[in-house]
Amino acid sequence: MRILLLTHSFNSLTQRLYAELARDGHALSVEFDIRDSVAEEAVALFEPEVIVAPFLKRAIPESIWSRHLCLVVHPGIVGDRGPSALDWAVQEGEASWGVTVLQANAEMDAGDVWASREFPMRAAAKASLYRREVTEAAVSCVREALVQVPDWRAGRWQPVPLARAGGRGRLRPLMRQPDRAIDWTRDSTATVLARIRAADGFPGVADTLFGHRCHLFDAHPGPAGLSARPGECLARRDGAILRATVDGSVWIGHVRRADAEHPFKLPAGEAFAEAALALPEHPVPLERSDGSFGELAYHESEDGQVGFLCFAFYNGAMGTAQCRRLRDAIEEAARRATRVLVLTGGPEFWSNGIHLNRIEAAASAADESWANINAMNDVCEALIGLTDRVTVAALRGNAGAGGCFLALAADEVWAHPGVVLNPHYKNMGNLFGSEYWTYLLPRRLTAELARQVMADRLPLVAPRAREIGLIDACFGADAADFERLMALRAETIAASDELTGRIEAKARQRASDEAARPLAAYREDELDRMRRNFYGFDPSYHVARYHFVAKTPQSWTPRHLARHRDLDWAAPRGAAA
Repeated sequence: MRILLLTHSFNSLTQRLYAELARDGHALSVEFDIRDSVAEEAVALFEPEVIVAPFLKRAIPESIWSRHLCLVVHPGIVGDRGPSALDWAVQEGEASWGVTVLQANAEMDAGDVWASREFPMRAAAKASLYRREVTEAAVSCVREALVQVPDWRAGRWQPVPLARAGGRGRLRPLMRQPDRAIDWTRDSTATVLARIRAADGFPGVADTLFGHRCHLFDAHPGPAGLSARPGECLARRDGAILRATVDGSVWIGHVRRADAEHPFKLPAGEAFAEAALALPEHPVPLERSDGSFGELAYHESEDGQVGFLCFAFYNGAMGTAQCRRLRDAIEEAARRATRVLVLTGGPEFWSNGIHLNRIEAAASAADESWANINAMNDVCEALIGLTDRVTVAALRGNAGAGGCFLALAADEVWAHPGVVLNPHYKNMGNLFGSEYWTYLLPRRLTAELARQVMADRLPLVAPRAREIGLIDACFGADAADFERLMALRAETIAASDELTGRIEAKARQRASDEAARPLAAYREDELDRMRRNFYGFDPSYHVARYHFVAKTPQSWTPRHLARHRDLDWAAPRGAAA
């Protein structure tokens, strides 16, 4: 089918749907929902058979839904209505939640039901649930709905009117800051976590830290049994600040200060740098079994043959200091007597490359960009240089830009089917990119395919990445199943009789590659191009980064997404409405 994705932005759900539906063989185009006239123009140009709206912040105009089939993805159970569906579900501790695909009509979230799914809720942040359970359910619902379209057009099938669909959902209002407010003198750790998790991603919980107004994000449970005044800030770790509750404590990972020069999300310890430095630092061992908060963690299989290194960086962004700590952790893991090292990233993201928010907040964005990309390259180099064991990048979450190429620095790349990869840089102001991609990508893709992937700037789902050879394996029914199978696969490699020969061949290949062209030469050439991005006369990277960090509203849809705006675009004759 010819499907137009009408969306507020190209967010994680929209990217996943785009990549899945493209792989299913549908003809797709994207239009950002900027205003009615722009959406109407897009529909007139593309003449879609179906309009799918994965992520909207306002109603589809009647001029469109009255003439075209419009399927809206709502992140709530059947009957749920309102703009804060997932926020309420997380904050109120719903045991299960769901996704409903509705046909757009005159009333928001009140159209006929085309498909629905429910799932058990995890104790997790709203953004995590959205990226995982909500996205999986949405993909399934949209596919089911699209299958029904021919029968609906022929009059053989009808969606269920919402009034007859049943369900326990109800109309709920926009969740406002008074609904989210934390009373530190009364609220338990569980309540504090639920409120911050329900606001994670956007808009955060309005609060105060060190006497300054801010919004709180990225909360994790801290230790109990502390003798401290509720609300008091106690310690710092990995950029987070430990704050006492009435029955324990929570780590606040990120904040957005209302009074700051840079009013966007930053690690709490950096947004309040002076006050945080006065707090004691509570480091945590790399190898630990108590599940305590920390960005880096390492453990080994029971027989000590496989090491697993986790690096859970918020939103997958890796600042200069984080890169250096990860490089140190890889070097520490390399001193262990393992035969396989698995780098698992974080449960939400593998990596998205350099930390654009920290760069934007730096005194010199160009200098911090330069320091950050060099630190990223050091991580890649440490991984490429591990020639005495097999290395695996196990993608539990999405990967983008430099994070994709960091994964390619491993011998094998594994992912589960729900992972989305964005192996390109150009969307960030025509950035050239580094992370040794000019060495790593040609080892996996032909020159033409590599050029296409980098130039298209489109997301790939893991099964498609496996088909073209970008990654080595795609398995698991879901993220939890992937983690179980990942460990078994790694242990099988470690126990293989062929492992010694494989490692020896790997070392020979690396030596041969180095003799043909040193890694330093790839790095130098890439950084020469990056230096121009950072310090040159063309400000495109700096402008794009600013708009990304500031979340500037979209004023147009990028041409690589809006194929209906290509000069040579023409809708096929006999297009259906």
